[in-house]
Amino acid sequence: MKKTLRRVLKVILVLFILLNIVVIFHAYKFTHFYNYGEVTVKPANQKTGWDKTKEILFGFNTAKRPDSVPAGNFSTIYFSTKDNLKLQAWDFKVDSAKGTVVMFHGHGSNKAAILTEAEGFRHLGYNTLLVDFRAHGNSEGNTTTIGYKEAEDIKLAYDHVKISGEKNIILWGISMGAASITKAMHDYKLEPSRVILEMPFGSLPDAVRGRIKMMHLPAEPLSTLLTFWGGTIRGFWAYNLKPEEYVKDIKCPVLLQWGKNDPRVTEKETNAVYANIKTAKKLVVYENSGHESLCKKEHEKWMAEITAFLP
Repeated sequence: MKKTLRRVLKVILVLFILLNIVVIFHAYKFTHFYNYGEVTVKPANQKTGWDKTKEILFGFNTAKRPDSVPAGNFSTIYFSTKDNLKLQAWDFKVDSAKGTVVMFHGHGSNKAAILTEAEGFRHLGYNTLLVDFRAHGNSEGNTTTIGYKEAEDIKLAYDHVKISGEKNIILWGISMGAASITKAMHDYKLEPSRVILEMPFGSLPDAVRGRIKMMHLPAEPLSTLLTFWGGTIRGFWAYNLKPEEYVKDIKCPVLLQWGKNDPRVTEKETNAVYANIKTAKKLVVYENSGHESLCKKEHEKWMAEITAFLP
């Protein structure tokens, strides 16, 4: 009986170790972006059975997507982080601007992906500053912390606009960009006039759980392990990354927007974020949208809500 028990325990231990090894690979890939052209990322319809097996065992390779240069007049500017990463941003000006909207994209995306939103803000009379997070687009770096260190990127862009003399600063972010704004508000006590958050996750464990659901894998224990190893590999305690708590420190009006068909950020998370906002606020639910550009999916509604919210 004792021998059988020992064998069972050994098997359980071996399986647990193997599971952790697999999760470590996934945690590394989730927080690491290869340089463009460094790895081959096949479209889903071109992946073989072996390709899919490798992704299950070792995670997904993700390459940085360089920004395609937009039309129109703009300036390219750079910020330097405390660990000497150069971040790139595009600065679009309009005549007689009402203010400046500082804009931040989501995980694995880049500033070119939010040009439609930026055009909408400029149509309403606002300058726009679009920023590539570290490890994204044309910014330097290869590792992301899903909002933890990216809070510094928010502050650098905000300070740049504030130093220019702008009095009416609006922060806008989608997904990881929105989550990063909440942490920057918490860490650095920024004072914009308005904040627009689109689909922020409630906490990093929630975000990881949403990613695993998209992969059609069991949420537990994978989400707990992936959160632990992702933070450990990148040098921070991932369980403390909680936008639903950070929003308590926001002092200006907040517009929170969410797509009802979002497969990653749940209604429960969204309601938790909204409940913790202690200042003037509004929650807008987009009935026909998922985890995507609300501006592109339901443009008229998005423009109407943004117009009503902006000063």
